[in-house]
Amino acid sequence: MKKYKTQYEMMTQEPIPRLIVKLGIPTMISMFVTTIYNMADAYFVGQINTAASGATGVVLGLMAILQAVGFMFGHGSGSIISRKLGQKDIESARNYSATGFYSALIAGFFFLIFGSIFLTPLMKLLGSTPTILPYSRTYAMCILCAAPALVSSCVMNNILRYEGRAFFAMIGLTSGGILNIFLDMLFMQKMGMGIFGAGLATAISQYVSWALLLTMFILKKTQTSLSVKYVCFNASTLGNIVTTGLPSLARQGLASLSTMFLNNVAGVYGDAAIAAMAISNRVSMFIFSAVLGIGQGFQPVCGFNFGAKKYARVRQGFFFTLVFGTILLGTASLAVFFYAGQCIQIFRDDPEVIAIGTPALCAQCLALVIVPFQVCNNMLFQSIGYKFNATFLSSLRNGLVFIPILLIFSWLFGLAGIQIAQAVADVITSIVCIPFTVKFFSNISKELEPETAEK
Repeated sequence: MKKYKTQYEMMTQEPIPRLIVKLGIPTMISMFVTTIYNMADAYFVGQINTAASGATGVVLGLMAILQAVGFMFGHGSGSIISRKLGQKDIESARNYSATGFYSALIAGFFFLIFGSIFLTPLMKLLGSTPTILPYSRTYAMCILCAAPALVSSCVMNNILRYEGRAFFAMIGLTSGGILNIFLDMLFMQKMGMGIFGAGLATAISQYVSWALLLTMFILKKTQTSLSVKYVCFNASTLGNIVTTGLPSLARQGLASLSTMFLNNVAGVYGDAAIAAMAISNRVSMFIFSAVLGIGQGFQPVCGFNFGAKKYARVRQGFFFTLVFGTILLGTASLAVFFYAGQCIQIFRDDPEVIAIGTPALCAQCLALVIVPFQVCNNMLFQSIGYKFNATFLSSLRNGLVFIPILLIFSWLFGLAGIQIAQAVADVITSIVCIPFTVKFFSNISKELEPETAEK
C-alpha cells in the first residue's frame, strides 16, 4: 500500500512541468529509438533498389493496421487504468490490464493466420506495383510472424505509461529498437540477406522487446497485473476497452488507409514517387515523435488527475505540453526544412526520389509546427474518456481530412498536390480542434475550486 500511495502522491501532487517532463522523456527516447529503427530498415533496404525502398512504404500500411489494433487495446485499457488508479480502485485496474493484454495477443495471432493466407491481395491493396510486390511480400511475411508480439506489446507499453512507469516501458522498447539496428547491419550488410534480413531483424526485435516488457509485470514492478485470473471477457469490460480505444483504432486504422491511398495515387508516377513519399513520411514521423513522446507523458498525468477530480492540474498539464511541444517541434522542423534534400538522399540516393521527396518533406515541416495543438487535444480527450471527441478528432489528420484532400489535390495539381496534401490536412485539422478545446476548458473552469487551483 505504501508503494501505491507514493505513486498516487507523485501523480497528483508533484509539480506539473516536472512530472510531465519526467514521464515524457523516457517516452520520447522510446519514440525516437522506435522511429530510428524503422528508419534504419528504410536506410538499409534503400541500398538494394528503388522498388525495395518502395516496399517499406507499402508494408508501413500493414504495420499501421497491427498498431491500430494494439493501440486500441493499449490506450483503451490504459486510459481506464489511469482513472481507476486515480480513484484508488486497483482491482478494477487489474481486470482491465489483463483483459486488454490477452485480447491483443489473440488479435495478433488472428492477423498472423489470415494475413499469411491473403498476403498477395493484401500487398496489392496496400499499393504494391508489380515490381514492388516480390519485396513487399517477403518483408510483410516477417512482420506478420511478429504480429502477436507487436500487437500485445502496444498494450504492455501503454499500461506502463498510464501507470506513470514510463521508464520501464522505455527499457523494453529501446532495447528492441537498438537490437533491430544491429541485426539489420548483420543480416543485410554482413550476411547479404536482402529485404528478408530487414524483415527478420524486425521480427526478432519485436519478440525481444515483448519479452522485456512482460518481465516488468512478472517481476511485479506494476500495480496492475497480466495474470489470467484477472481476465474478464465480458461485454462490459471489453466494451469499455474498445470504445475508449476507438480513437487510437481510428487514428492508426486511417493511417493505414491513407498509406494505401497515398501509395496508389503516387504509384501513377512510378516506384520513385512511392519511395519518395514513404521516406519523407518517415523523416516527418521522426520529428513528430518528439511531441508525441512529451504528449504521452501528459496522458497518465491527465487521466490520473481527472480521475482524482484535480481539474486545475489537467488544465495546467495541457497548456504546458502544448507550449513545450510547439517549441520542440518547431525547432526540429526548422532544422530539417533547410536540409530536406540531404535527409531524403540518406535513404535513397536516386535523383528522381530526391526531387519528389524534398518538396514533400519541406511542406510537412512547415505544417508540423501547429501539430502539437491537435496532438494535445487527442490525448486529452482520450485520457479522460471523452470517447466521441477523441474518436472524431483523431480521425481527422490521417483520414477524414487527409484522404479527401489527397484525392482532390492529386486530381487538381497532380504530383504537386500529393506532395502538399499532408501539410494542408494538418492545417485544417488544427483549426477544427479549436472549438473542442475552448468548450472543454470553459466547462471545467466552472468546476475549479479556489483551493485546488495550482499556483
